[in-house]
Amino acid sequence: MRRVALIALLILPYVLWAACVMTGAATDDKKVLAPARLSETGLYDSSGAIDARNLFFVPQYPLWTDGAKKLRWIRLPEGAKVDVSDVDAWRFPVSTKLWKQFSWNGRKVETRMIWKTAESDWLFATYAWNEDQTDAALAPENGIANVAEIGRGKKHSIPAREDCLSCHQSSPAVVLGFNALQLSDDRDPLAPHAEPLPENAVTIRTLVQRGLLFPARPDLTANPPRIRERDPIARAALGYLSANCGGCHNDRVPLDRLGLVLLHDSKDGVPERAHATAVNASGRYVMPGISEDSSRIVVPGAPERSTLFYRMRSRRPSSQMPPLGTAIPDEEATELVRKWIESLQ
Repeated sequence: MRRVALIALLILPYVLWAACVMTGAATDDKKVLAPARLSETGLYDSSGAIDARNLFFVPQYPLWTDGAKKLRWIRLPEGAKVDVSDVDAWRFPVSTKLWKQFSWNGRKVETRMIWKTAESDWLFATYAWNEDQTDAALAPENGIANVAEIGRGKKHSIPAREDCLSCHQSSPAVVLGFNALQLSDDRDPLAPHAEPLPENAVTIRTLVQRGLLFPARPDLTANPPRIRERDPIARAALGYLSANCGGCHNDRVPLDRLGLVLLHDSKDGVPERAHATAVNASGRYVMPGISEDSSRIVVPGAPERSTLFYRMRSRRPSSQMPPLGTAIPDEEATELVRKWIESLQ
């Protein structure tokens, strides 16, 4: 009997470890492990279709990722609500999961998942799709290089976990695309790469109707959040910059020391801070060929002399913006920003 007990003690740690890997259960140190396969994360039901408990959503200002087609879902715990007390930094209940699927040329390449595992902990995982498109396997923490052709001789790489954290932890809210502005029912018709809004996609209105927000915030339905610019070009340009740049460039995180504030503020609804901190404002980056004392983030009427425009077009590691997640400039957005800067007086 003692021998059996000893063997049991020896194999018990392995059994517990295997259970954690297979189920994502918490270990003694509270670390939660991502499932080994995407099919085990809760995105799909037993038939292989998207689980009906997952809500489909479409942000009005999509993040640029080299022309990828994206699909997005969120699952809230049964009976739980999103805390929108701070309308610009939504707080999600524990066990919330979100997924974003990336496809190029009609093929699924990767699906990213973020999962709130504890009150102050989020798990980030990325899954690489197999050749026959039947499932996706958990990618290593340092990512996978050159997994898909995206055009112009460039290839897409699955990001490292630290790359994901660098953006998501630089924002006032860990979740970037599921917020008041992005889900507003007042959609911007000039938003770059705007996606059609299917009937099954949730918006602020449907979230309020379903009672999924706390407080209920009927004001977000009566007055949907929007970029409060009179000019349509300015509205679309600042909306794009808020979604693609504002996660890092805002005044609520460590990067506020840079002084550039591009994140939309739903409380006042006007982009005054973006104008004040970008237009005729000097930045730390100096564009080649321009003296340091005359370098400006945005020069009214002169996009070619504006560092913001220059860095949007660049894909050199030392100068490109955004610094991660893209190998090809967003031509539609840069043209929009060009028109906006030219319109400034």
